[in-house]
Amino acid sequence: MLRAEGHRLVRLLVLLVVVACLLGACHGARSESWRREALKGSKGDSNPRPLGKGVNGGTPCAVCTLLVSLAEQKAEIHNESIAHGLERICSYLPDVLRPTCKTFVDLATPVLIQMAFDDYITPDVACNLLSFCFTDPDWPSCHLYPLPRAGLSMESVLRKVRRGLPPSLLQREHLGIDVDCAKLPIFKEYCEIIKKKFGDEHLPLLDIDADYFSVMKTLRGSYWRGRDCDDLRSNFHPGTRPVENDESQDSNCNGIYGTDPKSNKTYEETLCSQTPHMGTILLGDSAGAHFHIPKEWVTATELNAEALEDIVMIVENEIDWPMTSAATGYMNSTWSVLTGPTNSLYLRLRELNHCNHRDFQNIGVNGADASRMNRSVQQGLSRNQLRDYPALVIYSLIGNDVCNGHNDTIAHMTTPDEMKTNFLATLSYLDSVLPNGSHVVATGLADGRILYDTLKNRIHPIGEWRQDVTYPDVYNYLTCLQVSPCNGWMSDNETLRNFTSERAAQLSAVLKDVATTYKAKNFGLHYIKYDFQAVVKKWKKMGGETWQLIEPVDGFHPSQNAMYMASELLWQEISDSIPDVIKTWTNPNNARIKAIFGDQGGY
Repeated sequence: MLRAEGHRLVRLLVLLVVVACLLGACHGARSESWRREALKGSKGDSNPRPLGKGVNGGTPCAVCTLLVSLAEQKAEIHNESIAHGLERICSYLPDVLRPTCKTFVDLATPVLIQMAFDDYITPDVACNLLSFCFTDPDWPSCHLYPLPRAGLSMESVLRKVRRGLPPSLLQREHLGIDVDCAKLPIFKEYCEIIKKKFGDEHLPLLDIDADYFSVMKTLRGSYWRGRDCDDLRSNFHPGTRPVENDESQDSNCNGIYGTDPKSNKTYEETLCSQTPHMGTILLGDSAGAHFHIPKEWVTATELNAEALEDIVMIVENEIDWPMTSAATGYMNSTWSVLTGPTNSLYLRLRELNHCNHRDFQNIGVNGADASRMNRSVQQGLSRNQLRDYPALVIYSLIGNDVCNGHNDTIAHMTTPDEMKTNFLATLSYLDSVLPNGSHVVATGLADGRILYDTLKNRIHPIGEWRQDVTYPDVYNYLTCLQVSPCNGWMSDNETLRNFTSERAAQLSAVLKDVATTYKAKNFGLHYIKYDFQAVVKKWKKMGGETWQLIEPVDGFHPSQNAMYMASELLWQEISDSIPDVIKTWTNPNNARIKAIFGDQGGY
């Protein structure tokens, strides 16, 4: 009993810290200073996208508003009170999260009861009353839904409704989500480790031998990197050259080991040694990691227990789905909240050579831009020039250098000079760690004008029940809270959208120029345009519509269908760039490998 309760508490702690990191509150002392800088418009500490601390309550405010809105819609659907609607949502959650949700229900119930009798209390007003939302000094109030009366301000609405509420509801401090490890003496050390892993290093939480590979799926484990075959020996991991040719055990985790009785040589020698081995590594952002919030989570008619049954796994993966991504995906989705096929660059390299099995690393980080890549993200790459095989590295930062949540968004965009400096530094680092014979492919930035142009007249999932919330409504709300993934493109200001695309094109030109002139010792360098319009064109030819290629909840990231299409086009571009090299990557022994080793241990 005690062991089970301890496990539950540790699991809950992990979830809380991961959520805090996603909300930009991973560095306790930094959180308030960041908000002060954000209010001043400083560029000093960039907004961790796509989720950030923000202003006026930021992301916790937005989450509260969505929850109250969903509870209200559930109440209408099931003809029950709003408080019962919220309790219904809590009942859908896994056991480990229900107590936390119940705490929110207890906190919110007095306001939700009043909400049923007071037309002035919208979800926005309710969350202001609950202190998840507020108005920072010298900042306009934010609301997703129209204020209840034309001409009234949020402040005047709050003054009116507070007259009918008990004094206990009027004396709360501003609420949010943060994890102060110092206040958890029993778990302090473990808490700090989790914060470091997720806030700074983006490495597997469970990694006993510290080789950057894990036997655990989530928490930056084998969903992100090939599964470790021995977590007690650091020289046993995917991508390494086999120890003693894997005569008796599998050291490089590709499932091929033992001795061929016909030749009396190891299988690694007879089946793998004659074909170049090539791993797949992504250095990227949330698009590369495949950020996806299930539509069912914010659609009242679709929100149920099945939609939330894997929420723990999804949160532990930082709301990313690297296992179905364009670069390193290795499986088709088995989850009801994610649909669409997978055929990644990794799967294509594995199809060419089964000896590449499990040799992939997805080092995609939500919010990563060229500066953050150079400062910290790239350090998560695991490759040793002497002991490991070469790799195909995809450097793909398609938006965050022009995207941020700041009100003065242009001032926080990366300049061409900054892009060049950071990209050159990353290339220098890669030349110091990648084995000779590797290849680095840098993609340009996207042209995100397609987002607003495609979604401007569409209803957002949170508004489907009442047909009352459009994508521009959501864009403007997130912009006001300063938690928008991209103020530049997710804006009704056409001039700003055009400027953002112009800057993205300038940065892409820098990448192309560097890729043309840079001379590396250990890898070939190639540039490929990130051509989302080509993805759209191919998708439409198959009978699809453009909006299906965009994530429906955030209205920003590429969807699973886009992942599938983009991977196909990117692979074609790579094949066209280095056709003679690609030809050498095909292993004539693949059929024999499959006959002897089957699925090679799976994933």
